[in-house]
Amino acid sequence: MNTTQAAGTGGTTGAAAVDTVIIGAGQSGLALGYYLAQQHRTFVILDAGARVGDAWRSRWDSLRLFTPAKYNGLPGLPFPGDGLAFPTKDEQAAYLEDYAKQFHLPVLLNTAVTRLTHDGQQFHVAAGARRWVAANAVLATGACSLPRTPGFAAELPSGVVQLHSHEYKNPAQLQPGPVLVVGAGNSGAEIALETSRTHETWLAGKPSAQIPFRHGRTAARFFFPVVRFAGLHVLNTSTPAGRRMLARTTAQATPLIRTKLADLTAAGAQLVPRVSGVQDGQVLLDDGRCLPVANVIWCTGFREDYPWLDIPALPADWRQRQHRGVVEALPGLYLLGKAAIFAEASEALPGVGRDAKYLARRLAAASALRDETAAKTRVAA
Repeated sequence: MNTTQAAGTGGTTGAAAVDTVIIGAGQSGLALGYYLAQQHRTFVILDAGARVGDAWRSRWDSLRLFTPAKYNGLPGLPFPGDGLAFPTKDEQAAYLEDYAKQFHLPVLLNTAVTRLTHDGQQFHVAAGARRWVAANAVLATGACSLPRTPGFAAELPSGVVQLHSHEYKNPAQLQPGPVLVVGAGNSGAEIALETSRTHETWLAGKPSAQIPFRHGRTAARFFFPVVRFAGLHVLNTSTPAGRRMLARTTAQATPLIRTKLADLTAAGAQLVPRVSGVQDGQVLLDDGRCLPVANVIWCTGFREDYPWLDIPALPADWRQRQHRGVVEALPGLYLLGKAAIFAEASEALPGVGRDAKYLARRLAAASALRDETAAKTRVAA
């Protein structure tokens, strides 16, 4: 299927008619595109980036994936090279770009969605002056939507360098003086370890846990297969243990994987309590101490948001009322690549292919039902 075929024709004046619009050309959107192409469906994948994989390229320079290469491929195309190696973020981005090209997926880049509506029968998608109408809309924009920082960040003096983790690239962005990394999840731990080599560094927060083995090639060979199996087949919404675990993990940070507390201490990074505010131009900690920081890196996560979603009929909890990405409140609306859609691995590379395959089957079934209903209506008329 090529982009011209996928764009569709007809429908609302000035709009291209397709069966499905996928919003987001990350790993989940591309995986679904692969299956829809196998079904010979008309679809389009819209992405705001200039290149496929830019969501990975935009991360900090030294980032490597936690999962070994053998688990980072998408349906139909294994990740190249050493299966026990941990790819860099740029290698993962290049793989995604190659994937879209190899399967001729209809990705439209530099195409930021500005409005998504529903008229009771079909979806209307706008990206600036461009328009599409579709029976289905799949939100595959990923877990990292809008950076989240506390409101009191604005109270820090203007001379303090402040970066969110999505803006941080390397220590060269920082000015001389102490660095405070806020948030003791995996991003915070890895960035704090890096900045501790060039700056006095504090890491604020308390990790939820640490994996009980050392990350690396040995883990990739012996432990990660077990973790992957559990994340896919045990910790999902079909099992009682999975439902309990997913209910907890959505409210907690992911355990530290590669960088451990001992690594941070050995590197000279100082662990401090949570940040509670700003006092006299300094960062105030939960224990009452104030830190005179020169740099703050906010590893405080992201919030999921769809400012372009304009469907008033959707209830406030529509994201929670879904099963395996099928949104119950509005037929034809789907989620993909989000945490706990079905399994612990739903937002990770090892899990997106299975979720995409399931959604592709649901989309095919819904299309067959629509065709059957339309045929019956024509006969009755």
